Amino acid sequence: MKRVTPALALCTLLAAAVPSQAADRLAHRDSYGTKATYEAEQSARTYQRPPAGFTPVFTENVSRHGSRSATDGEDADLVLGLWDKAQAAGRLTGKGKEFGPKVRALQAAMAKIGYGNLSARGKQEIQDTAVRTADRLPSLFESIAAKGEKIDVVSSGQGRAIDSANLYAGALADTDPDLESLIGATRTDKDLLYFHKAAGGAAYRDYIANDKRLADTLESITDQPRTHKAAYSVLRRLFKADFVDQIATADQVAAAEAVYNLYAIAPAMSGESPDGEGWGMERYISRSDAAWFGYLSDAEDFYEKGPGFSDSDITYKMAGVLLDDFFKQVEAKKAGTSELGAELRFTHAEEIIPLAALMGLPGSTRAATPGQPYTYANNPWRGADVAPLGSNIQWDVFRKGDRYLVRMLYNEKETAFKTGCTPIARGSKFYDVDELERCFGRTAS
Repeated sequence: MKRVTPALALCTLLAAAVPSQAADRLAHRDSYGTKATYEAEQSARTYQRPPAGFTPVFTENVSRHGSRSATDGEDADLVLGLWDKAQAAGRLTGKGKEFGPKVRALQAAMAKIGYGNLSARGKQEIQDTAVRTADRLPSLFESIAAKGEKIDVVSSGQGRAIDSANLYAGALADTDPDLESLIGATRTDKDLLYFHKAAGGAAYRDYIANDKRLADTLESITDQPRTHKAAYSVLRRLFKADFVDQIATADQVAAAEAVYNLYAIAPAMSGESPDGEGWGMERYISRSDAAWFGYLSDAEDFYEKGPGFSDSDITYKMAGVLLDDFFKQVEAKKAGTSELGAELRFTHAEEIIPLAALMGLPGSTRAATPGQPYTYANNPWRGADVAPLGSNIQWDVFRKGDRYLVRMLYNEKETAFKTGCTPIARGSKFYDVDELERCFGRTAS
């Protein structure tokens, strides 16, 4: 047992007295949006135990790829173009002088691993998640190995999703060598795990490209005095006032967004930093400015991928193909027609976010009323919670005789199914399969 020293007791008392510190930390995480790095949200020691006599017989997941580099070098190029001009003119601030070399080093690190590819942190996130899955369900994987059941691995076909799938499978095999021969080679299913770019996403793509209400709403959210004020503030940390004043207002916003994007991706690249601890990009943007640009990023994701407008399901209806697959796997297990012990899927934020909305997962239940734009004050949706890098949804299936139960984990936290689904007992996180079929409308009520 940890000994409670007077100093530790005082720290504990202060922490209890100042709960805003925890809130501040969470708010700071929000500023990273969907580029927030992964954290398991619950300790396995606190999970509910399945009811007496029930044993795990199947598990399935869908996971976003792990932390990655930026998808291209445009943000760094834009910022460095301005920085070079300011340096030549002698118009850098003290922090600005530090910033350019930092950005060049970060850009070089991203180019080295390849734009859009998994970082060292991302690889570790995925492997650690696999090991925790095995640790949570030891009897399941022992049974899979004993029975020779198969483990199916499928990805979107995109490089970082394929790499995540292979890393997860490899880490899972390392927990028990008998599993290795049972894990299938990673296959691709674009219709299932890249549906926003597949045939099923045609109407969605038209919405993104041509919907005037969407465009007008996002423009009204972005083109506010607060945005211009924040942009000026971001640039003034780096450049002297007369230099910033020479930049057109719209270009100030674009440049500040580029600075923010570098700030947001830096934690995902912490393992590639010179000391392996991080890049310190938070030094070059204030918390309030990062929070504002994080909100703008969240607003775009909310309307383009998430709950969106309350009178439309265009952003998430297409995720039905993935939810259907979750049910089909459970139904096959219950019917005795499946030879699988686990189904492992790897995809992207563009699939996790709409699936969360379709399923009514926490934080994704509230759409925006037309005429009342999404804000942090009126809506709980946060990209850092809904779909951080490495985010995942997992269903574990337990059996006793001919009765089957499902427990859902969302970012490894036991999570209730949507309103209208009744667990086996008040407060329980276990649901009868038949009840889930009913409340998701897969059977007659």
